[in-house]
Amino acid sequence: MLPFLIVLALVIVGAVALVAIGLRNPQASDEATLESRLEELSKRGEVIDLEKIELSQPFTDRIIYPVLRKFGEFAIRFTPQNALQSISKKLEMAGVSSKFDPSLFLFTQIFCAALFGGLILLVFSVKEDPLPFSQSFLYGFGFAILGYFFPQLWISSKISQRQKNIRRAMPDALDLLTICVEAGLGFDAAMAKVSEKWQTELSLAFARVIQEVQLGKLRREAMRDMAERIGIPEMTSFVAAVIQSEQLGVSMSTVLQIQADQMRTKRRQHAEEEAHKAPLKMLIPMALLIFPSLMVVLMTPAALRLISSGVGKMFGLTF
Repeated sequence: MLPFLIVLALVIVGAVALVAIGLRNPQASDEATLESRLEELSKRGEVIDLEKIELSQPFTDRIIYPVLRKFGEFAIRFTPQNALQSISKKLEMAGVSSKFDPSLFLFTQIFCAALFGGLILLVFSVKEDPLPFSQSFLYGFGFAILGYFFPQLWISSKISQRQKNIRRAMPDALDLLTICVEAGLGFDAAMAKVSEKWQTELSLAFARVIQEVQLGKLRREAMRDMAERIGIPEMTSFVAAVIQSEQLGVSMSTVLQIQADQMRTKRRQHAEEEAHKAPLKMLIPMALLIFPSLMVVLMTPAALRLISSGVGKMFGLTF
Protein backbone atom coordinates (compact mmCIF):
# COMPACT_ATOMS: atom_id res chain seq x y z
CA MET A 1 0.00 0.00 0.00
CA LEU A 2 2.87 2.39 0.77
CA PRO A 3 4.35 2.33 -2.78
CA PHE A 4 0.90 2.99 -4.19
CA LEU A 5 0.46 6.03 -1.92
CA ILE A 6 3.91 7.30 -2.90
CA VAL A 7 3.07 6.97 -6.60
CA LEU A 8 -0.28 8.67 -6.09
CA ALA A 9 1.32 11.58 -4.23
CA LEU A 10 3.98 12.04 -6.91
CA VAL A 11 1.39 11.94 -9.68
CA ILE A 12 -0.73 14.55 -7.91
CA VAL A 13 2.30 16.80 -7.38
CA GLY A 14 3.32 16.42 -11.02
CA ALA A 15 -0.21 17.17 -12.25
CA VAL A 16 -0.43 20.29 -10.09
CA ALA A 17 2.96 21.46 -11.37
CA LEU A 18 1.93 20.93 -14.98
CA VAL A 19 -1.33 22.79 -14.49
CA ALA A 20 0.57 25.66 -12.87
CA ILE A 21 2.95 25.72 -15.83
CA GLY A 22 0.13 25.58 -18.34
CA LEU A 23 -1.96 28.29 -16.73
CA ARG A 24 0.92 30.72 -16.92
CA ASN A 25 1.29 32.81 -20.04
CA PRO A 26 4.96 33.74 -20.06
CA GLN A 27 4.83 35.67 -23.30
CA ALA A 28 1.90 37.89 -22.32
CA SER A 29 3.18 38.38 -18.78
CA ASP A 30 6.66 39.23 -20.06
CA GLU A 31 5.28 41.80 -22.47
CA ALA A 32 3.01 43.36 -19.85
CA THR A 33 5.86 43.47 -17.31
CA LEU A 34 8.29 45.01 -19.75
CA GLU A 35 5.79 47.61 -20.92
CA SER A 36 4.84 48.61 -17.38
CA ARG A 37 8.46 48.89 -16.28
CA LEU A 38 9.47 50.83 -19.38
CA GLU A 39 6.61 53.24 -18.83
CA GLU A 40 7.55 53.66 -15.17
CA LEU A 41 11.21 54.31 -15.99
CA SER A 42 10.31 56.74 -18.77
CA LYS A 43 8.22 58.75 -16.32
CA ARG A 44 11.11 58.86 -13.89
CA GLY A 45 13.50 60.00 -16.61
CA GLU A 46 15.93 57.18 -15.91
CA VAL A 47 18.03 55.43 -18.53
CA ILE A 48 16.25 52.30 -19.75
CA ASP A 49 18.36 49.14 -19.65
CA LEU A 50 16.50 46.22 -21.25
CA GLU A 51 19.04 43.67 -20.06
CA LYS A 52 18.63 44.80 -16.47
CA ILE A 53 14.86 44.60 -16.77
CA GLU A 54 15.11 41.12 -18.25
CA LEU A 55 17.40 39.90 -15.48
CA SER A 56 15.06 41.26 -12.81
CA GLN A 57 12.33 38.82 -13.86
CA PRO A 58 11.82 35.53 -11.97
CA PHE A 59 14.04 32.58 -12.82
CA THR A 60 11.07 30.50 -13.98
CA ASP A 61 9.98 33.12 -16.53
CA ARG A 62 13.51 33.54 -17.86
CA ILE A 63 14.73 29.91 -17.91
CA ILE A 64 12.17 27.25 -17.01
CA TYR A 65 9.24 28.11 -19.28
CA PRO A 66 11.35 28.85 -22.38
CA VAL A 67 13.17 25.52 -21.94
CA LEU A 68 9.88 23.63 -21.64
CA ARG A 69 8.59 25.31 -24.77
CA LYS A 70 11.79 24.39 -26.63
CA PHE A 71 11.26 20.73 -25.74
CA GLY A 72 7.69 21.02 -27.01
CA GLU A 73 8.85 22.65 -30.24
CA PHE A 74 11.27 19.76 -30.71
CA ALA A 75 8.36 17.31 -30.36
CA ILE A 76 6.34 19.33 -32.88
CA ARG A 77 8.87 18.44 -35.60
CA PHE A 78 7.85 14.77 -35.33
CA THR A 79 4.12 15.42 -34.98
CA PRO A 80 1.83 15.30 -38.05
CA GLN A 81 0.22 18.56 -39.09
CA ASN A 82 -3.28 17.13 -38.65
CA ALA A 83 -2.51 16.30 -35.02
CA LEU A 84 -1.20 19.83 -34.39
CA GLN A 85 -4.33 21.32 -35.92
CA SER A 86 -6.49 19.06 -33.77
CA ILE A 87 -4.59 20.12 -30.64
CA SER A 88 -4.91 23.81 -31.55
CA LYS A 89 -8.64 23.41 -32.15
CA LYS A 90 -9.14 21.65 -28.81
CA LEU A 91 -7.19 24.38 -27.01
CA GLU A 92 -9.37 27.00 -28.69
CA MET A 93 -12.56 25.15 -27.74
CA ALA A 94 -11.36 24.80 -24.16
CA GLY A 95 -10.62 28.54 -23.95
CA VAL A 96 -6.98 28.06 -22.90
CA SER A 97 -5.25 28.86 -26.19
CA SER A 98 -3.76 32.03 -24.69
CA LYS A 99 -2.21 29.99 -21.86
CA PHE A 100 -1.38 26.75 -23.67
CA ASP A 101 0.12 26.35 -27.10
CA PRO A 102 0.63 23.06 -29.00
CA SER A 103 4.32 22.88 -28.07
CA LEU A 104 3.65 23.14 -24.34
CA PHE A 105 0.74 20.72 -24.59
CA LEU A 106 2.89 18.13 -26.37
CA PHE A 107 5.59 18.50 -23.73
CA THR A 108 2.92 17.99 -21.04
CA GLN A 109 1.82 14.76 -22.70
CA ILE A 110 5.37 13.46 -22.96
CA PHE A 111 6.15 14.45 -19.38
CA CYS A 112 3.02 12.74 -18.03
CA ALA A 113 3.84 9.58 -19.98
CA ALA A 114 7.39 9.51 -18.61
CA LEU A 115 6.17 10.29 -15.08
CA PHE A 116 3.48 7.60 -14.98
CA GLY A 117 5.60 4.93 -16.65
CA GLY A 118 8.78 5.72 -14.71
CA LEU A 119 7.07 5.70 -11.32
CA ILE A 120 5.32 2.39 -11.94
CA LEU A 121 8.57 0.85 -13.20
CA LEU A 122 10.38 2.16 -10.13
CA VAL A 123 7.77 0.81 -7.71
CA PHE A 124 7.79 -2.68 -9.20
CA SER A 125 11.60 -2.68 -9.25
CA VAL A 126 12.33 -1.63 -5.64
CA LYS A 127 9.74 -3.70 -3.76
CA GLU A 128 10.78 -6.71 -1.67
CA ASP A 129 10.12 -9.36 -4.34
CA PRO A 130 10.60 -7.42 -7.58
CA LEU A 131 8.86 -8.62 -10.70
CA PRO A 132 10.82 -9.66 -13.77
CA PHE A 133 11.91 -6.75 -15.90
CA SER A 134 9.64 -7.78 -18.77
CA GLN A 135 6.53 -7.63 -16.58
CA SER A 136 7.63 -4.38 -14.94
CA PHE A 137 8.30 -2.87 -18.35
CA LEU A 138 4.87 -4.01 -19.56
CA TYR A 139 3.13 -2.38 -16.59
CA GLY A 140 5.21 0.78 -16.99
CA PHE A 141 4.40 0.95 -20.70
CA GLY A 142 0.68 0.63 -19.99
CA PHE A 143 0.76 3.43 -17.43
CA ALA A 144 2.90 5.54 -19.79
CA ILE A 145 0.14 5.30 -22.40
CA LEU A 146 -2.36 6.29 -19.71
CA GLY A 147 -0.20 9.27 -18.75
CA TYR A 148 0.15 10.33 -22.37
CA PHE A 149 -3.62 10.55 -22.75
CA PHE A 150 -4.16 12.16 -19.32
CA PRO A 151 -3.81 15.75 -20.70
CA GLN A 152 -6.29 14.80 -23.42
CA LEU A 153 -8.83 13.83 -20.77
CA TRP A 154 -8.19 17.10 -18.97
CA ILE A 155 -8.69 19.20 -22.10
CA SER A 156 -11.87 17.25 -22.97
CA SER A 157 -13.31 17.98 -19.53
CA LYS A 158 -12.44 21.67 -19.96
CA ILE A 159 -14.22 21.73 -23.32
CA SER A 160 -17.38 20.10 -21.97
CA GLN A 161 -17.45 22.41 -18.94
CA ARG A 162 -17.00 25.51 -21.10
CA GLN A 163 -19.71 24.41 -23.50
CA LYS A 164 -22.06 23.73 -20.61
CA ASN A 165 -21.45 27.20 -19.14
CA ILE A 166 -22.03 28.87 -22.53
CA ARG A 167 -25.21 26.86 -23.11
CA ARG A 168 -26.57 28.01 -19.73
CA ALA A 169 -25.66 31.66 -20.31
CA MET A 170 -27.00 31.99 -23.86
CA PRO A 171 -30.73 32.67 -23.13
CA ASP A 172 -29.99 35.49 -20.66
CA ALA A 173 -27.34 36.97 -22.97
CA LEU A 174 -29.74 36.91 -25.93
CA ASP A 175 -32.42 38.60 -23.82
CA LEU A 176 -29.98 41.41 -23.03
CA LEU A 177 -28.99 41.61 -26.70
CA THR A 178 -32.66 41.93 -27.64
CA ILE A 179 -33.24 44.70 -25.10
CA CYS A 180 -30.18 46.63 -26.28
CA VAL A 181 -31.13 46.33 -29.96
CA GLU A 182 -34.71 47.39 -29.27
CA ALA A 183 -33.36 50.37 -27.34
CA GLY A 184 -31.60 51.57 -30.50
CA LEU A 185 -28.08 50.17 -30.17
CA GLY A 186 -26.34 48.43 -33.01
CA PHE A 187 -25.53 44.74 -32.81
CA ASP A 188 -21.84 45.35 -32.09
CA ALA A 189 -22.69 47.81 -29.32
CA ALA A 190 -25.19 45.31 -27.90
CA MET A 191 -22.51 42.61 -27.79
CA ALA A 192 -20.20 45.10 -26.07
CA LYS A 193 -22.88 45.69 -23.42
CA VAL A 194 -23.18 41.93 -22.84
CA SER A 195 -19.41 41.59 -22.49
CA GLU A 196 -19.38 44.47 -19.98
CA LYS A 197 -22.35 43.11 -18.00
CA TRP A 198 -21.04 39.62 -17.24
CA GLN A 199 -17.70 37.91 -16.89
CA THR A 200 -18.58 34.55 -18.41
CA GLU A 201 -17.21 32.42 -21.22
CA LEU A 202 -19.89 33.75 -23.55
CA SER A 203 -19.15 37.39 -22.74
CA LEU A 204 -15.44 36.75 -23.34
CA ALA A 205 -16.31 35.20 -26.71
CA PHE A 206 -18.40 38.28 -27.61
CA ALA A 207 -15.54 40.56 -26.54
CA ARG A 208 -13.14 38.68 -28.81
CA VAL A 209 -15.56 39.08 -31.74
CA ILE A 210 -15.72 42.83 -31.10
CA GLN A 211 -11.92 43.08 -31.01
CA GLU A 212 -11.59 41.16 -34.27
CA VAL A 213 -14.19 43.41 -35.93
CA GLN A 214 -12.34 46.50 -34.72
CA LEU A 215 -9.14 45.12 -36.23
CA GLY A 216 -10.80 44.92 -39.65
CA LYS A 217 -12.31 41.45 -39.77
CA LEU A 218 -15.79 41.05 -41.22
CA ARG A 219 -18.43 40.52 -38.56
CA ARG A 220 -19.89 37.41 -40.17
CA GLU A 221 -16.44 35.84 -40.39
CA ALA A 222 -15.66 36.73 -36.77
CA MET A 223 -18.95 35.23 -35.62
CA ARG A 224 -18.41 32.06 -37.65
CA ASP A 225 -14.99 31.69 -36.05
CA MET A 226 -16.59 32.17 -32.64
CA ALA A 227 -19.09 29.39 -33.38
CA GLU A 228 -16.24 27.08 -34.41
CA ARG A 229 -14.28 27.90 -31.25
CA ILE A 230 -17.28 27.11 -29.05
CA GLY A 231 -18.52 24.07 -30.94
CA ILE A 232 -22.15 23.75 -29.80
CA PRO A 233 -25.17 23.55 -32.14
CA GLU A 234 -27.00 26.36 -30.33
CA MET A 235 -24.25 28.87 -31.09
CA THR A 236 -23.98 27.70 -34.69
CA SER A 237 -27.72 28.21 -35.28
CA PHE A 238 -27.59 31.61 -33.55
CA VAL A 239 -24.71 32.82 -35.73
CA ALA A 240 -26.41 31.51 -38.87
CA ALA A 241 -29.65 33.31 -37.96
CA VAL A 242 -27.84 36.61 -37.27
CA ILE A 243 -25.88 36.44 -40.54
CA GLN A 244 -29.01 35.55 -42.51
CA SER A 245 -31.02 38.38 -40.96
CA GLU A 246 -28.21 40.80 -41.80
CA GLN A 247 -28.10 39.65 -45.41
CA LEU A 248 -31.90 39.60 -45.91
CA GLY A 249 -32.66 42.78 -43.98
CA VAL A 250 -34.87 41.12 -41.36
CA SER A 251 -35.42 42.92 -38.06
CA MET A 252 -32.55 42.00 -35.75
CA SER A 253 -34.65 42.35 -32.59
CA THR A 254 -37.23 39.86 -33.89
CA VAL A 255 -34.54 37.34 -34.77
CA LEU A 256 -32.86 37.74 -31.37
CA GLN A 257 -36.16 37.31 -29.54
CA ILE A 258 -36.95 34.12 -31.46
CA GLN A 259 -33.43 32.80 -30.81
CA ALA A 260 -33.73 33.60 -27.09
CA ASP A 261 -37.00 31.65 -26.86
CA GLN A 262 -35.46 28.71 -28.69
CA MET A 263 -32.38 28.74 -26.46
CA ARG A 264 -34.54 28.80 -23.35
CA THR A 265 -36.55 25.85 -24.64
CA LYS A 266 -33.39 23.91 -25.45
CA ARG A 267 -31.95 24.67 -22.03
CA ARG A 268 -35.09 23.32 -20.37
CA GLN A 269 -35.02 20.22 -22.55
CA HIS A 270 -31.37 19.66 -21.73
CA ALA A 271 -32.13 19.98 -18.00
CA GLU A 272 -34.97 17.46 -18.33
CA GLU A 273 -32.65 15.10 -20.17
CA GLU A 274 -30.06 15.34 -17.40
CA ALA A 275 -32.80 14.74 -14.80
CA HIS A 276 -33.90 11.57 -16.61
CA LYS A 277 -30.28 10.34 -16.62
CA ALA A 278 -29.93 10.85 -12.86
CA PRO A 279 -31.59 7.53 -11.76
CA LEU A 280 -29.33 5.53 -14.07
CA LYS A 281 -26.23 7.34 -12.76
CA MET A 282 -27.34 6.74 -9.17
CA LEU A 283 -27.70 3.01 -9.79
CA ILE A 284 -23.94 2.31 -9.80
CA PRO A 285 -23.09 3.89 -6.40
CA MET A 286 -26.25 2.42 -4.91
CA ALA A 287 -25.39 -1.10 -6.12
CA LEU A 288 -21.73 -0.89 -5.10
CA LEU A 289 -21.89 1.15 -1.89
CA ILE A 290 -25.36 1.57 -0.42
CA PHE A 291 -26.96 -1.85 -1.02
CA PRO A 292 -24.04 -3.89 0.44
CA SER A 293 -24.09 -1.74 3.58
CA LEU A 294 -27.83 -2.20 3.96
CA MET A 295 -27.48 -5.95 3.48
CA VAL A 296 -24.84 -6.11 6.22
CA VAL A 297 -26.96 -4.06 8.62
CA LEU A 298 -30.21 -5.95 7.92
CA MET A 299 -28.95 -9.50 7.46
CA THR A 300 -26.30 -9.72 10.19
CA PRO A 301 -28.77 -10.10 13.13
CA ALA A 302 -30.73 -12.75 11.24
CA ALA A 303 -27.55 -14.61 10.33
CA LEU A 304 -26.38 -14.57 13.96
CA ARG A 305 -29.74 -15.99 15.13
CA LEU A 306 -29.58 -18.76 12.54
CA ILE A 307 -26.04 -19.68 13.53
CA SER A 308 -26.97 -19.84 17.22
CA SER A 309 -30.07 -21.92 16.49
CA GLY A 310 -30.38 -25.52 15.42
CA VAL A 311 -29.77 -24.65 11.80
CA GLY A 312 -26.28 -23.52 12.67
CA LYS A 313 -25.55 -26.66 14.62
CA MET A 314 -26.82 -28.73 11.70
CA PHE A 315 -24.11 -27.24 9.47
CA GLY A 316 -21.48 -27.12 12.20
CA LEU A 317 -21.63 -23.32 12.60
CA THR A 318 -21.33 -22.45 16.29
CA PHE A 319 -19.82 -19.63 18.26
